[in-house]
Amino acid sequence: MNTTSHGWKVDLARFRVYLRDKYSVDKAYYFLGAVNEDHQNIYEMIQQAGFILIFREHSQSMIGKKKGNVDTNIVFAVMRKIAEKEKLDKIVLVSGDGDYFKMVKYLVEKDRFRCLLSPNKKSTSTLYKSFPTKYIDWLDSPQIKDKIIYKKAK
Repeated sequence: MNTTSHGWKVDLARFRVYLRDKYSVDKAYYFLGAVNEDHQNIYEMIQQAGFILIFREHSQSMIGKKKGNVDTNIVFAVMRKIAEKEKLDKIVLVSGDGDYFKMVKYLVEKDRFRCLLSPNKKSTSTLYKSFPTKYIDWLDSPQIKDKIIYKKAK
């Protein structure tokens, strides 16, 4: 399974291995918009790559009419685990979206944040410019990209 990231394809299985090996990620959640019956094969491939799928809840009348914005679902899932004192190691967030800035800042302050993996520097929110480099990396950096890029079978 692969997904496109700014002109190149990420191999999700290789990416999942990278997350496990580099950051010791036991559980990797993949948040998506509403379930679409036409995409069952894609959902199965994401799960086979080792991700746990979480779908955004929509009322039946709105499915297909709203974008699949999952930002609040991600923030809620993280904060709920903290509030309910569930076992939760340090968070690795794959996004460059500034919508997560307050959550990331809080997690850094509480020593519960490991790294923000942004698709690339250009699309990373300027809010993260003040973060120490130990908390941020870019998926398109050559050392990471080479490990996660989709390579056609020969």
